[in-house]
Amino acid sequence: MALVIDLKPEEKVLIGTAVITNDKQRTRLHIAGDAPILREKDVVHEEDADTPCKQIYFLIQCMYLARNPRDYHGKYFAIIKDILQAAPSTSPMFVQINAHIIKGNYYKALKEAKALIAHEVEILAG
Repeated sequence: MALVIDLKPEEKVLIGTAVITNDKQRTRLHIAGDAPILREKDVVHEEDADTPCKQIYFLIQCMYLARNPRDYHGKYFAIIKDILQAAPSTSPMFVQINAHIIKGNYYKALKEAKALIAHEVEILAG
């Protein structure tokens, strides 16, 4: 079954390592296959990963898009250690994220990482 993506005018989507930019009208894409796909709104650029949990999201995003996701595991686990020491309440979230990463389900890990960022915002708001 194909993934269906509706793109707004001038919206971008990453498919594998390619960035596709829509023209000036709405478009519907039907995508079959196993390539990593991210909408522009779900992409975090490295310079925008300005908190520990956003850095986690960025690293999972890199894993999802990479040919060799393990290249990012060392930095990922080092940051997790620091976050868990500072905020033990994140532990259940990391259990789920890590389970997805171990299974190679990086897109699901990204979705969980969004919740982690929201939790971080709550903690920092105090």
